[in-house]
Amino acid sequence: MKSIRFVALGGALALGLTACSGGGAGSGGGGEDGGGDPADMTIGVAMPTETSERWIADGNAVKSQLEEAGYSVDLQYAADDIPTQSQQIDQMITKGVDLLIVASIDGTALANQLQAAADAGIPVIAYDRLINGTENVDFYVTFDNYNVGVQQATSLLVGLGILNEDGSEAGATGPFNVELFAGSLDDNNAHFFYQGAMDTLQPYIDNGTIVVKSGQTGIEQVATLRWLQETAQKRMEDLLTSTYSDGTKVNGVLSPYDGISRGIITALQNAGYGDSIEAGLPIVTGQDAEIASVKLINDGVQYSTIFKDTRKLAEQAVTSAEAFLEGDEPEANNTEDYDNGVKVVPSFLLESDIVYADNIQSLLIDSGYWTEEQVASGQA
Repeated sequence: MKSIRFVALGGALALGLTACSGGGAGSGGGGEDGGGDPADMTIGVAMPTETSERWIADGNAVKSQLEEAGYSVDLQYAADDIPTQSQQIDQMITKGVDLLIVASIDGTALANQLQAAADAGIPVIAYDRLINGTENVDFYVTFDNYNVGVQQATSLLVGLGILNEDGSEAGATGPFNVELFAGSLDDNNAHFFYQGAMDTLQPYIDNGTIVVKSGQTGIEQVATLRWLQETAQKRMEDLLTSTYSDGTKVNGVLSPYDGISRGIITALQNAGYGDSIEAGLPIVTGQDAEIASVKLINDGVQYSTIFKDTRKLAEQAVTSAEAFLEGDEPEANNTEDYDNGVKVVPSFLLESDIVYADNIQSLLIDSGYWTEEQVASGQA
């Protein structure tokens, strides 16, 4: 991963500085002394929303793997509502959970909860999103988010015929009209995704192969609050009205998430771009391998997505949790890039894969992530 350091602006998760020991909350037997019986311990798992297939899969994977390891689990979803998530975590702390795994909605909104967890000796593991501006973040499990952005941009370049899948030049010179979308500014990962993508696309923008006809290239201009599909659809509709009313066409769209991709595709189809790439739809990227979008890729409608295997992320979260509860430090493979404004948080990064129509079988079906029937129906 390209080494980058910047203060995170949004995200999710943290770990108390002190380990579980003593009486009261967090006294289940883990932490500094270690060796507690998992059957006597409860792990609180806070997830942001059930409106995304991805977060449902994450929550289920974390819960099932923790339960297999013998722990009790309190899994809560917050409906993308910050006060709800804060209250849920407060309640977990009051009930005396032994460890917290938190995927936050807003990475700047849980400082009080993290301080309370630290005061109670409850470690908190940041799950896929970093939380910022606090020292009470001890560990972070996530994917290589900068590289996810590189992969999204690479798949766009492949779809446009500029690159081959192996990264070699494919020969297309454009110019291609491309519009850019980013995720929610309060999610730290959105900044990594966009930076990775723009670092990859910028040389082609500079030499004129890619033209961002709207001129909207700053992340503040292209962000999508709460990653909402309807927000992305509205912005795409506005771009088509404001920028492409002269008869020019959009050739590609950088999308950071499958829900956003589906909103973009709906706007394009409603504007007469056709029902498939073969019929005239632009190349549209994505992320999370949501089943509805995997079907669209299989059907030649969406071009690509990024597969982040939630089973592997859940496994790493469980491994890290067990280390804390046994009085050890989790293994980190990155201690440089995730600066939350107060400290560089030790992290474990996992790798992701680009999904195209021709590798759905090998990446998603053969691995057991989705079945052939689910891909065909677009339903989990």
